[in-house]
Amino acid sequence: MTLLSGNDTVVRQRINRRPSRMIANALPWLVVMLGSLTPGWLLIASAPVLPPLGFLIFVAWRQLRPGLLPMWAGLPLGLFDDLFSGSPFGTAALLWSASTIVLDNVEARLPWRNFLTEWLVAIGLIIAYIVLCLGVANVAGASAPLQVIVPQVVISVIVYPLVGRFVALMDRVRLTPFLVMR
Repeated sequence: MTLLSGNDTVVRQRINRRPSRMIANALPWLVVMLGSLTPGWLLIASAPVLPPLGFLIFVAWRQLRPGLLPMWAGLPLGLFDDLFSGSPFGTAALLWSASTIVLDNVEARLPWRNFLTEWLVAIGLIIAYIVLCLGVANVAGASAPLQVIVPQVVISVIVYPLVGRFVALMDRVRLTPFLVMR
């Protein structure tokens, strides 16, 4: 909307609308935590089949908006994921924090990226995350062979672009201007 003030200068503003600061700050954290909860709701299986949605959403947020979640966000979100994933406590906290460091290094070295680059980086992180989770579980006492995680890896790699689209939609919701009541 264009308004003319007393000295006829043009001022552009959206009257009485702006994004909610609380929603803009809390929505990424809530979406990642909800993603950590959902694999346990849908299916109970003897082998991992569903992708680690919390990790996929975390990586998608870090790739879409690199500065939105702080560098230390991998620790508390990983600890939350550890509570519900069934892997040894501290595994996701360590691996999510390492993923944050890797994504920051990629951001610094490749400031201009495209879909293929983002997907290849995500594929590398997803495969490393799932394989290392299996390795930590085997060290902690499980005896699962590497073949058991192949379906989970394949499904995770295929689903990641859809997770990225979902995160982009949540980012639009996060930045939606709301009516400000005074």
